[in-house]
Amino acid sequence: MHAGLRRWVEDLNRFYRSEAALYQQDFSRDGFQWIECNSAEKSVVSFLRRGYGAGDVLLVVCNFTPVIRENYLVGVPGGGYWHEVLNSDSELYGGSGVGNLGGVEAGPVSAGEMYHSLMLRLPPLAVLFFKPGDGS
Repeated sequence: MHAGLRRWVEDLNRFYRSEAALYQQDFSRDGFQWIECNSAEKSVVSFLRRGYGAGDVLLVVCNFTPVIRENYLVGVPGGGYWHEVLNSDSELYGGSGVGNLGGVEAGPVSAGEMYHSLMLRLPPLAVLFFKPGDGS
């Protein structure tokens, strides 16, 4: 367990340094957008972080419950493929390995204020990071 936690912290720090969306606009409202923040009954929070470049976007989804959330709809700003780039529930970190098989295609289904959405499998007590990309 300690080795998994150590690896998570190392990977999270490396990820933070490599993703402009996590630091470039820390002090600007343009760098942050809530997706879901009023789901007290489900204890799920999601938001976008943005850097200066058009491709510098990250979706962060947190499940604060000890249950897997199947087919959980999360709004995103556009269609296309969203890569699951980091998952705290990965077996690498001592987790159960629940996730989204590397990524999800956004569908034209509205969720909240967004016109597209991802149908996600949320691991228990975990945080997921997604980045838009080309599906490969």
